[in-house]
Amino acid sequence: MVLGSLGSKLTQSLQKFNSRTVIDDEAIDGYLKELATALLEADVNVRFVSGLRSRIRDKMRLEEALASGTNRRKYIQRLVVEELTQLLTPTRAPVKMTKGRAMVAMFVGLQGSGKTTTCTKYASFYQRKGWKVALVCADTFRAGAFDQLKQNATKVRIPFYGSYTETDPVAVALEGVNAFRLEKYDLIIVDTSGRHKQEVALFEEMQQVEEAIKPDNIIFVMDSHIGQACYDQAKAFADAVKIGSVIVTKLDGHAKGGGALSAVAATDSPIIFIGTGEHFDEFELFNAQSFVSRLCGLGDISGLVSKINEAMPLDKQPELLDRMAQGCFTLRDMYEQLQYVTKMGSLQTLMSMIPGVNTEMFPQGYEKTGIQRIKRFMIMMDLRRIFRVAKGSGTNPYAVVELLHEHRRFETMVVKMGKAGLMKDTGDMANLNRNPKQVLAKLQNCMDPVMLQQMGGAQNMLNLMKGMDAANVPSEDEGAEEAEEGAPEGGAPKGKLRKKRSKK
Repeated sequence: MVLGSLGSKLTQSLQKFNSRTVIDDEAIDGYLKELATALLEADVNVRFVSGLRSRIRDKMRLEEALASGTNRRKYIQRLVVEELTQLLTPTRAPVKMTKGRAMVAMFVGLQGSGKTTTCTKYASFYQRKGWKVALVCADTFRAGAFDQLKQNATKVRIPFYGSYTETDPVAVALEGVNAFRLEKYDLIIVDTSGRHKQEVALFEEMQQVEEAIKPDNIIFVMDSHIGQACYDQAKAFADAVKIGSVIVTKLDGHAKGGGALSAVAATDSPIIFIGTGEHFDEFELFNAQSFVSRLCGLGDISGLVSKINEAMPLDKQPELLDRMAQGCFTLRDMYEQLQYVTKMGSLQTLMSMIPGVNTEMFPQGYEKTGIQRIKRFMIMMDLRRIFRVAKGSGTNPYAVVELLHEHRRFETMVVKMGKAGLMKDTGDMANLNRNPKQVLAKLQNCMDPVMLQQMGGAQNMLNLMKGMDAANVPSEDEGAEEAEEGAPEGGAPKGKLRKKRSKK
């Protein structure tokens, strides 16, 4: 998990606080002390931590003075999430990316912060959304910079521009940007040399590149490994050029990541992405509310619903739900579901989005093993008989039997849930808030006990279903926005789908 050490400490301290029978001033002070300790150990600036504690105390006193009968447990939890979210939310909004015109993004940052790899991840993200993307290597200072960018761009099949002979980065950047502008590219990404605040000449060079190509967005790549030391560097870059956005890299479990996140305040620019690994798909859109909620172990239902909608075509969802409601679940259905699972990204990230699920309970390396197992199942399902399947997929016949067993186990659960009315918009699911005990009893009877325990128990599953049901109901503002944006790629607009469901 991102910032695994900080996340586990925040989750444990919150669970300990919620388990207290009486929430008095002593319990609140103890929780705030544990919260502050966890943030300081994650290298968050002491000034931010001190301010956060004092603001929570002040708001708690004000609320209790204004309204009697306040639920202190829920209110203190909400205050902590709000304050941490505010810490990661600057006053400036991110630069709006517009498809259809040649937008230029210029990447800047320290040496070794992962700029070239991040450029490729950023380009790949927009390429998957249907943008026409290109890369320009304006790093003429580091040996092998152009070779690295060329290899990365070739892997993700993105056009690139660079030069082995030209030593002037301004000339290379200008030539590359002009060439791709003539070819009507939607997004042109310029990778520049890494530089330190004490290297005055390199900072002047960065300003010259900015003046020449006139970028729409300057993205500062921040290395989380250096923690609070990043504050001074970020401020120096912000003073030299107009930084529009920030990407924080190497956040996969490092102890000093909290310091880098709090150092974003030096640029007064929003974090738009975070890097969670070396692979090109280990790149997440950053949402402060969602990030803090997952960090505190409270999950992210709206993010989970969004992931599911992105991976699974919207036009196929009603059809599949109807089939499952009738207790019909074939091997082909299972194959399609496994395909969608592999498209949804990191399993650990998905599990962290479910409230109440502790990702630390899963054994180390389970994610890699699980993905390999899913892919092995998919290969086997392309064939028929057990021995022919085992021979053709290069596996043991027992593995084929295991696949069939897993399918039967899941099919049994789907049939039970379909007959119990848990897969329909009518019956118990329509009155989820009225008959929670009845739905809870049916869940316990239908689901495999081991699977139910891994999902945090029947009560947690019920809360997850309520949260997903609430997340699927758009507000008036969201409905208006969706109507303006129109249909996403590969399906109908979400608003239209929800209207169809309500008619049923």
